[in-house]
Amino acid sequence: MPDGFSRLTIDDFLQKVGDKSPTPGGGAVASVIGALGAALARMVVSYTRGKKAFAQHEQALSDADRVLINTGGLMVRLAEEDAQAYGLVNELSRLPQDDPRREVLPGAIAASVQVPLAVVAVCVDLLRLFERLAGSTNRHLRSDLAIAAILADASARASWWNIAVNADGAGERGAAALAQARGLLTESAKRCAHVLSLCEAAP
Repeated sequence: MPDGFSRLTIDDFLQKVGDKSPTPGGGAVASVIGALGAALARMVVSYTRGKKAFAQHEQALSDADRVLINTGGLMVRLAEEDAQAYGLVNELSRLPQDDPRREVLPGAIAASVQVPLAVVAVCVDLLRLFERLAGSTNRHLRSDLAIAAILADASARASWWNIAVNADGAGERGAAALAQARGLLTESAKRCAHVLSLCEAAP
């Protein structure tokens, strides 16, 4: 496994995703999709900053730019953490039933559930920011902001599946993570729809 996905070219990452290997898998892909959403929203901000028509929003746009940079980096780190966490689960699951090392498997599964849950939460935060940006950014890039919102919501929904398939093996922590993720998914869908409606209504 590479030191970090950020060191890979897009072609290399796609190759690794498609290889017959458990990682990087769906969890890492979901996180990277969220990172792309953050990057696309940052482009919208970049094209808006410095414009006279948006001078009153300059400080908020500067703050948003910083948040989007940090969030993109966080999403890539979460992609790497997901691959590491699931890689450990996969390794432990392949051990014989009587192998004492399997004793840590429930804890490893519980840890693997927390990573996609974090991704879902970050995506909802992104969508909250996108709602604010919809009324304070260049209308000519409203399609890009809409796409960024769709990507963030897709990242959240995709990450939910990695929680759902592992929740049973994580015991109470898994059940709690699943319940929290369901609530966040509902919020994600609503906020995404709101961003899209704001982008459609932009003059």
